[in-house]
Amino acid sequence: MSEEQPSQKKKNQFTIMKDDSTDGHGGYGVGSISLENISPVIIDPAEDRAFVDMGAMHARSEVERRVKFLPDKEAVPNGKLYWIVWVTVEKKDSGSYYHGVAGSEIRVDRSIKRAYKSMPEHVNHMDKSMKGQVIVDHMDEHSKKLLGDFLRDFNKEMWENSADELKQALPE
Repeated sequence: MSEEQPSQKKKNQFTIMKDDSTDGHGGYGVGSISLENISPVIIDPAEDRAFVDMGAMHARSEVERRVKFLPDKEAVPNGKLYWIVWVTVEKKDSGSYYHGVAGSEIRVDRSIKRAYKSMPEHVNHMDKSMKGQVIVDHMDEHSKKLLGDFLRDFNKEMWENSADELKQALPE
C-alpha cells in the first residue's frame, strides 16, 4: 500500500474565517466582532520574506511558537524583528480590495526562548485594520517594501481596487 505524501509547499492565501456571530442563534458571541475577512501576514525583513500564517490569529504562527512572550522590549535586547501585519479584505462593486492594513512588531530571541509583543497593540491594530485604517508608518522601509510587493503579487486586482492611501503608504 502506498500513501500519498501531502505537499510540503505551503500556499500563500488569504483565508476567510467564518464566525458569523449574528446568525440568529442568540447565544454566546452575539454582537462580537467578526474576523471573517482578516489574515495575518508575517514580514521577516532579515530573510526577505512575507507569508500568510493563520496561526497568528491565536499567537501560534511559525515565528511565535516555542517562546515565552514578555511585555517589555528591553527584556529581549537581541530579538529578531518580525512584523505581523493584519490585512482586512472587503468587497465592493469593482471586486475585492485590501480594506485595512496594520503592522505590529514582535521580537524573537530563540537562544533564550523569549520574545516581545505588545498584546494591546496587536489587538488595536487588528481592530483598526478591520475598520479600514492603514497603519504602517512605524515600520522600517525594507519591511514596508516586502509587504507592498507581497500584496501586489498576491492579487493585482485587489491591489488596484485598494485605496490610494494604501498605495502611497507602500510604494513600489
